[in-house]
Amino acid sequence: MFDRSGLPKAVTVYEVGPRDGLQNESVVLPTLLKANLIQRLIGSGISAIEVASFVRPDLVPALADAEDLLAELAPLLATHRMSALVPNQKGLDRAIKAGVREIAVFASATESFAKANLNNTVAGSLDIFRPVIKQARDAGLQVRGYISMCFGDPWEGKVATHQVVDVAERLFANGITELSLGDTIGVATPGDVINLLGALDDRGIARSQLAVHFHDTYGQALSNTLTALLEGITTVDSSIGGLGGCPFAKSATGNLATEDLVWQLHGLGISTGIDFKALLDTSQWLGKTTGLTIRSKTAIALANDNRMAEKK
Repeated sequence: MFDRSGLPKAVTVYEVGPRDGLQNESVVLPTLLKANLIQRLIGSGISAIEVASFVRPDLVPALADAEDLLAELAPLLATHRMSALVPNQKGLDRAIKAGVREIAVFASATESFAKANLNNTVAGSLDIFRPVIKQARDAGLQVRGYISMCFGDPWEGKVATHQVVDVAERLFANGITELSLGDTIGVATPGDVINLLGALDDRGIARSQLAVHFHDTYGQALSNTLTALLEGITTVDSSIGGLGGCPFAKSATGNLATEDLVWQLHGLGISTGIDFKALLDTSQWLGKTTGLTIRSKTAIALANDNRMAEKK
C-alpha cells in the first residue's frame, strides 16, 4: 500500500498560465480576455497567480499590455496574490506604479541560457537583480525568484547541482522570499529532484522557501511533482491547459497542466482550495474562446468521456 504519511496536507497551486503560459503561444489574447481568464482562475479557488511581465514589449509581444491588464485587475490586487515578472530596475518601476504587491526575477543556472534569455552572464544577471530585489523588499513587496535550467540545458546538457545551489544562495542572500526551481526543458527524473533538494538542504535552504516548476517534455512532470511532495515541497507551479514553454529555449514544451496537477493532488487527498469543476470549466472556456490547444490530459479525457455520454 502506498504510504501517504510523508505527503503534505495542503499544497499551494501557483498558476503561471497568464504569464509563462501565454508568452510562448502564437495567439495573442486581448487584455480583457486575459483579465477574464485570471478572474475565472481566482473564482475556481486558485490563490496564487503570475499575471504579467514587465519585460520590453518588443521581446515578448504577447505580454506587452502589462499596465492595461493590471489596471483591469486593480480591485483584486489588494486581496489576491498576483505577481509580475520584472527583468531590471525599469521593469520594477513599472510594476510598482501598476500596483503590484509581488514581483518575480528570473535567473539561470547556466551561462548559455543566461546569454540567450537575459543577454548576460549568470553573475552579471544576479548583479542586476540585487538592487531590484532590495528596492522591492524595501517597498514592502514579496519577491519570488526563478532559476531556469535546474536539471538540463539544451546547449550544455546535464546541469550540476552545485550550479543551481550557488545561484539559489545568491538570490536568497539578496532578499528573495520564495524560489521556484525550473525544469525548463523537462528532462528531470525523480532521482534528479531528490538530489537537488538534498543539495539545497545541505546549504541550509529550507523546503518551505521552495517551489517546483516542471515541464512535461519527457512525461515526467507528475512523477517529479509527487517526488517533490514526498520531499516536503508544498508549492507547485502549473499552467492552465498545459500552455507555455520558453521562447528562448525551443526544446522547452508545455508546462505541467493545472488540471492534471489538481486531479493528482485531490486523488491523494491533498487540499488545494480549488473547485475542480470550475477549473475544468475555465480550461474548456479558454480553448473554445481563444483556439488555444488545451494539452491537459485530464481535461481531454474528461471532455471525451462527456462526449461519449452524450452519444448514449
